[in-house]
Amino acid sequence: MAQRARARELGIRIGYLEPGRWNAITDVPGVRVGLETLIEGEGPLDVGKGPIRTGVTMIVPRDNVYDDPVFAGYHQLNGNGEMTGIAWIEEAGLLTSPIGITNTHSVGVVRDAMIEWDRDNYDGPGIMPWRLPVATETSDHYLNDANGFHVKPKHVFAALDSAVSGPVAEGNVGGGTGMICHEFKGGTGTSSRMLPAEDGGWTVGVLVQANYGWRKHLRIDGVPVGREINTDEVPSPRRKPALAQQPGDGSIVVIVATDAPLLPIQCKRLAQRATLGVARVGGNGDNGSGDLFLALSTGNHGLEPATDKSPVPVSMVPNNAISSLFEAVADATEEAIVNALCMAETMEGSTGRVVHELPLDRLQEVMAKYGR
Repeated sequence: MAQRARARELGIRIGYLEPGRWNAITDVPGVRVGLETLIEGEGPLDVGKGPIRTGVTMIVPRDNVYDDPVFAGYHQLNGNGEMTGIAWIEEAGLLTSPIGITNTHSVGVVRDAMIEWDRDNYDGPGIMPWRLPVATETSDHYLNDANGFHVKPKHVFAALDSAVSGPVAEGNVGGGTGMICHEFKGGTGTSSRMLPAEDGGWTVGVLVQANYGWRKHLRIDGVPVGREINTDEVPSPRRKPALAQQPGDGSIVVIVATDAPLLPIQCKRLAQRATLGVARVGGNGDNGSGDLFLALSTGNHGLEPATDKSPVPVSMVPNNAISSLFEAVADATEEAIVNALCMAETMEGSTGRVVHELPLDRLQEVMAKYGR
């Protein structure tokens, strides 16, 4: 099997801004990511036993986010998906938990396990207060025994306990393990952008779980890759009746983080710009797709003091200086999706179903053909 590589390692440069040290969401100071990957079994589907091709991804905005919450905003391109905890974010503009990403049928257990983990690690007075954690999903039913409920609380605990800064694994890992993107193998991808000093010097990081799209629409840095590497060359799982009968074209979750000080409405505006990155690669927000985006800002502290009821001072980037952040979100979202495609490997899952990787040698040939 050919060695996988990220977009920039293949000479693909998206946009004009430079990435951070790791070109990952963890370039935003304080943001940590933990992944738990579950790959087990092969052969015919036996509900409850496997094959298993799934996992969970945990994004921790900063240490003790429950007591030191961050401003956040949500955007929904198409709503055939789930993201818990959004009602309170829409109401108060505050994110008070890590963010869990998994498969569609495991959202409930991930949400509940996050509460259990916090209960067991709570060191405040009395019993742990209420929690409304954010857990979200895309569907891995084609490759995974999704009705077997293989993601357990212990996997959520492991992802939370292992969350670190630094490079983030991509492709067939975490919640993205069993995902499909533009009829190639998809999954987890990440990227970041650094604004120049004259634009504030802020960092924007994006993590995606990419499980959407049709081959014919796939474009990378504007190049019609899906037309060039079509389903006659690399077979599509959509040719299989078991998947062809399923509605929709999958889903994508995009999490945006920045250290720029933003208000909740500005976070929402950043989340909206993730739509541009998805569209550039070829996403249409189809009727059956769950395209859910959340943006958070770590640029303010002390937003929910425990006892003091005095007004809380906050800072914000003025709106006339926010467009560079919009550019960063769009570019990082696009590159995160491409990284997911480039790093994912061919996977055989339930009942011998195979989803093929994007062939990187052909990708480079196609990019060169179009002057990239």
